[in-house]
Amino acid sequence: MKISDPTAPADDDAMKIPLLDLKAQYATIAEEVQEALDRVVTSQYFILGPEVEALEEEMAEYLGVPHAIGVASGTDALLLPLLALGADAGAEVILPAFTFFATAGATWNAGLRPVFCDVDVDSFNVTVDTLEAVRTERTRAVIPVHLFGQMAPMEEIQAWADAHGILVLEDAAQAIGARREGGPGGASTMAGAWGQMGAFSFFPTKNLGGFGDGGMVTARDEELAERVRKLRVHGGRQMYHHEMVGTNSRLDALQAAILRTKLPHLDGWAAARRENACRYESILREVPEVVVPPVLPGNFHVYNQFTLRVPRRDELREHLSQRGIGSGVYYPVPLHLQECFSSLGGGAGDLPVAEALCREVVSLPIYPEVGLAAVEMVATEIGAFYAG
Repeated sequence: MKISDPTAPADDDAMKIPLLDLKAQYATIAEEVQEALDRVVTSQYFILGPEVEALEEEMAEYLGVPHAIGVASGTDALLLPLLALGADAGAEVILPAFTFFATAGATWNAGLRPVFCDVDVDSFNVTVDTLEAVRTERTRAVIPVHLFGQMAPMEEIQAWADAHGILVLEDAAQAIGARREGGPGGASTMAGAWGQMGAFSFFPTKNLGGFGDGGMVTARDEELAERVRKLRVHGGRQMYHHEMVGTNSRLDALQAAILRTKLPHLDGWAAARRENACRYESILREVPEVVVPPVLPGNFHVYNQFTLRVPRRDELREHLSQRGIGSGVYYPVPLHLQECFSSLGGGAGDLPVAEALCREVVSLPIYPEVGLAAVEMVATEIGAFYAG
């Protein structure tokens, strides 16, 4: 079965309803984007500089955090905070087995030991129970991932982490704009503003995506924020003077300008995603074979992905593909069973929920411009598949 690349522009001849259509979004903001690009090109200031500083200020205000630091990618937004910890080599970091590889890869590349935990079957996220099941005396940090746009139970996780002296780095790559009742923000607090640090990705497929790679680190602690700022420019704040060994992870001005153009539209796009999700749910709840994961109490879901649990997943995807409907699998292999982590000793059956999800999950078109008529067509085809 040929599965389309979700990062590629939609091909109307190949898919009537693609999993993602970046062209559709661009058409609504093309003039604004061109003005932003012209502004940067005219300035000839391409690396960090005023555009990046303005984006950092606007993101900090939007998220309700004191510090936001632009970096080169979402992966670096995980790596640099882990390096900033200054933990001893081999110290343990707990993270979910059911998530994108970068969470574990950044941990490994920071010289730390990833410890994989299981997830909640309803939310796909970690809980205090799944974290506590693998905590040891060497646990230095935890990375709760707000998968697909729904937040983990951060008030419980933060209290647990504080009790054990564990740093919390939120992986909010898929959850910009998501929020949960309570927390440091008062009535509700954004993803990335609960833990000591947060990581965001601006990969083009994200709800707030650039025209290439980009990322953002958030921090509530001034010292950690300053360490990240140094690490992104080879370990120093003054040219040719290096206080630590860092790397080149600078967000460029063109990406910042594009993201600044998109940021005011983000909440409206999230509202459209939520409307699409509501329509999916209203139809698919009548299909007994399909499990639509619930939105947990207190959560504001932003649906970077709309992900179901289904039997006969690959057959369903083939059925949809034959009818010009795109779909995706996030993720087919849990991290503890990836070949590169075999030295850590994980085996099949260790984390049963994560392993089951990798066999069952399928993601459907949810982008803002897809439209309710297309959503209804997709949901109806799923119902027809299982009815047949």
